[in-house]
Amino acid sequence: MNIESRGSYMAGSSEIELFDLFRSVWRRRVFVAGMGVLFAIIGLALAYIIPPEYEASATLRPVELNQLDALNRSKIYSLPPDEALKRVGARLDSYSARLEYFRSRPDLVEAFRDDGQTIEQAFQDFNSTALSVVQADPKKTDLLSNFIGLKMRYGKDIDGPAVLNAFVDYAVERERIQLSKDMQVILANRLAEVDAKLGSAVTEYRNGNEGRIARLEEDDAIKRAQLNDELKALRVQLKMQRESRLAELDEAIGIARSLGLKRPSTPSQMADEVTGNGSIIRTEVNGRPVPLYFMGTEVLEAERSALRKRSSDDFVEPRIGQIRKELLLLANNRNVEAIKARANDQDFLEGVEALRIERERLKAIDTQLQGLQLVSIDQRAVAASKPIKPRKALIVMLAFIGGLLLGVLIALTRVAFKNHLRRIRTLKVGDVVASVLPEDHSRKVNVLLPEVQVRAGKE
Repeated sequence: MNIESRGSYMAGSSEIELFDLFRSVWRRRVFVAGMGVLFAIIGLALAYIIPPEYEASATLRPVELNQLDALNRSKIYSLPPDEALKRVGARLDSYSARLEYFRSRPDLVEAFRDDGQTIEQAFQDFNSTALSVVQADPKKTDLLSNFIGLKMRYGKDIDGPAVLNAFVDYAVERERIQLSKDMQVILANRLAEVDAKLGSAVTEYRNGNEGRIARLEEDDAIKRAQLNDELKALRVQLKMQRESRLAELDEAIGIARSLGLKRPSTPSQMADEVTGNGSIIRTEVNGRPVPLYFMGTEVLEAERSALRKRSSDDFVEPRIGQIRKELLLLANNRNVEAIKARANDQDFLEGVEALRIERERLKAIDTQLQGLQLVSIDQRAVAASKPIKPRKALIVMLAFIGGLLLGVLIALTRVAFKNHLRRIRTLKVGDVVASVLPEDHSRKVNVLLPEVQVRAGKE
């Protein structure tokens, strides 16, 4: 057999019709179906061996506006329903909140913790595989689109719905406690601010009182000094008047002695004494006062003696008594004493009524927020009727399809292997015949060999 004839033979033998492949697989359909059934049985066994996994879900929605009315009307904290829902959702998705809840549940720790694992490592499995938060689509604006969902996957050894509902209640309560702490801090700051304003008002009031007392005491001191000066001036004046009177008396006594007047007399009486006794009645009309010496020496000396014995002239001037009265009144300033005797300065503050009302309002605010409903639990978690994993039908179907594919692959491999062996035998037979027969017969054999090979393959 020559090289060209062998090459044409090999090219013809390598072209296997697709129909022949299908027919070869069909002939082995029992084997292929058996592989599919075998794998389906294995898949079914695996489906029953794999522990079932269930899923529970809870849905939270914004609370009614009236539930947060008391909080918002406190004027120290504003919390719309949507914001409250977001805060609870953030708490549900918080790593620290989930870890604290996980630590508080020994049943969860026991279920997810393997030998040698720490609580944090066990929590990683719980956090990454068990819990998930579902949020609403921000593109949707309808009323029912605003929600937060929480899903949990669990096995038979865990009461998933109870765990999920307890976690929701735990997150809501923790958020309420945090909100209460925030309000307490804000309220304390507001009260401190109001107290600082009241304290500033008290300090200003006390400083004003000190200035008022200083002014009152200063006015009293000035008035006392003026009265004392006036009193001193009056006494000097009275003393000078008394000395002047004594001088006048001395002069009048001297004149009266020279005239021999011992008792009070008048100019007309002196004229009668000179002319003698008669029955003449005289009337003296004179606009000038009678000279002092007409009082006589006895009267004038008596007055002089009294003036010399006088130790004080205060009784002579009524103004001196009035000055003493005013000085006694100035000894104690009742306004100053009343200001100093005030026990509570805040009772006398003016213009702080608004601050007092605000302080009483702030003190009346309840920061514990007991019974405050932050979110509305639209759907609580309930036990699932069937597991979500494993999906037995899908596993069996995939195993059956995999078995069929593996059976077809094995069948095609066997067909290819047998065809290879037949081609080798055919080539050997062709070489032997070509070496024995003449050249023209060998060409015929080369022509017939592909047909023989094809028939052998069919058989």
